[in-house]
Amino acid sequence: MIKQKYAIGVDFGTESARAVLVSIDDGQEIATAVHVYEDGVIDEVLPATGAELPPDFALQNPADYLEALHTTIPAVLDASGVAAEDVIGLGTDFTACTMLPTDREGAPLCMKPEWRDNPYTWIKLWKHHAAQPEANRLNAIASERGEKWLSRYGGKISSEWLIPKIWETLNKAPEVYAAADRFMEAADWIVMQLTGEEKRNACTAGYKAIWSKRDGYPSGDFFTALDPRLGHVVNEKLSRTIYPIGERAGSLTPRMAELTGLPAGIAVAVGNVDAHVSVPAATVVEPGRMVIIMGTSNCHMVLGTEEKRVPGMCGVVEDGIIPTYFGYEAGQSCVGDHFAWFVDNCVPTDYTEEARSREISIHQLLEQKAATQRPGEHGLVALDWWNGNRSVLVDVDLTGLLLGSTLSTKPEDIYRALIEATAFGTRVIIEAFEDNGVKVDEIVACGGLPDKNRLLMQIYSDVTGRDIKVAAAKQTGGLGSAMFGAVAAGRAAGGYDTIVEAAQRMAHLKDVVYRPDKEHTEVYNRIYAEYLQLHDYFGLGANDVMKRLKKLRQEVLAGTA
Repeated sequence: MIKQKYAIGVDFGTESARAVLVSIDDGQEIATAVHVYEDGVIDEVLPATGAELPPDFALQNPADYLEALHTTIPAVLDASGVAAEDVIGLGTDFTACTMLPTDREGAPLCMKPEWRDNPYTWIKLWKHHAAQPEANRLNAIASERGEKWLSRYGGKISSEWLIPKIWETLNKAPEVYAAADRFMEAADWIVMQLTGEEKRNACTAGYKAIWSKRDGYPSGDFFTALDPRLGHVVNEKLSRTIYPIGERAGSLTPRMAELTGLPAGIAVAVGNVDAHVSVPAATVVEPGRMVIIMGTSNCHMVLGTEEKRVPGMCGVVEDGIIPTYFGYEAGQSCVGDHFAWFVDNCVPTDYTEEARSREISIHQLLEQKAATQRPGEHGLVALDWWNGNRSVLVDVDLTGLLLGSTLSTKPEDIYRALIEATAFGTRVIIEAFEDNGVKVDEIVACGGLPDKNRLLMQIYSDVTGRDIKVAAAKQTGGLGSAMFGAVAAGRAAGGYDTIVEAAQRMAHLKDVVYRPDKEHTEVYNRIYAEYLQLHDYFGLGANDVMKRLKKLRQEVLAGTA
């Protein structure tokens, strides 16, 4: 009798990390465990000193990541009763770009006593937006120089990405830049902790660090044009050796075996990005099917056989998601966060009391009330930029807008309008892909939202005019990482030799399919036309009032107004 083998995936998210123990045979989730980061998102004061942080900062503590490994992996082993020696592979994924400066051995500077009070030594989370001035300057210089790689990223590099964040550190804290032997993605840093090996992955390098399989990084001349001090940043602070996703990064060290309860020597996969690792876990290993990872933000992933240049996309990377294909990424910075903001700040007491008396969440109450409406009934349209625009405008300084409110507007009206706004934003992204030769025939949804809000899923289908299927896995990030862990182990150890083989056995869809209602789509087409006018008016520079108001706020807070 062949003994059952397992893999573990650890999905490092924005607020917490989740470990998933899965069966190699069929991808069944045997056990899960969650660790909520003690310091969470550090965006107001430093944990070390209580010092206030500047606007647009979003930091994290690397100690939270290590504690997540220490708590979640033993927990899934205990809960499942699976013997540790039957786990053959471990994979991890991370939000990105999530960056930290380290010393030569990989120790984070923020964990050293002499650096703990300096915010630039801490991890910059993906949604750290304080590097926008650097991103603006980088984009202007790249455009002036006619850098060919710029169109590979939709014409703009985001402030969320690696080079602007490094340059921000150089500008604001040159002493930290000088002290850092490495600037690393957290995705690579955690693999380095697990294996003792620095193995930078092609996914974060390609999508977040302006690297390509064929051309490498931009030239030293470009970095010198940005800032002479950056002329040798790649050789001095990064690495030109990049490893394909799915490859074995190394073996679990004895120290990490003791921390996690797993056997020393098992396979550890090269790191990956949370959104990208979800694609094969959602059964998608071929072009034409867009995966939308729906949670606090939305990520839109689709495969192609050719490299197309799509304005406003986050990037196209050869072998970036599935080997042999070009992987395209786009995204929306504010989706679940959008609805949470509204519930936390704008819902009257009688609604919360009604939800409590009915023993449902306030989100469920608002969904039920909003579901009784027909498209267009509330008379509202919103722009979904409460946390800036990731695609296709690539501008974190844009802000939210709600139009059409009257004295009869109710909370459920606004809640539905916010859902519709995110669906319209997704439609903008889909149309940008299709207008530039990247097919999107079908959508597969995964993440936290598809299981929580049926109204949202139907609205997305109605707005986009496409069928939407739903991944069966509750934790596609964790499953995808476990799948790559199984590939790192290889067939000889009981795993798989390719991620396509793993997806065929381990990934599944639910029976549910959301199909567009023709009458609803016709109404939404009319509202979408209004959305597009507002999108272009406020987003393409005709009226920069959002940026002026944001700048004024910053001046007032800084006492310089």
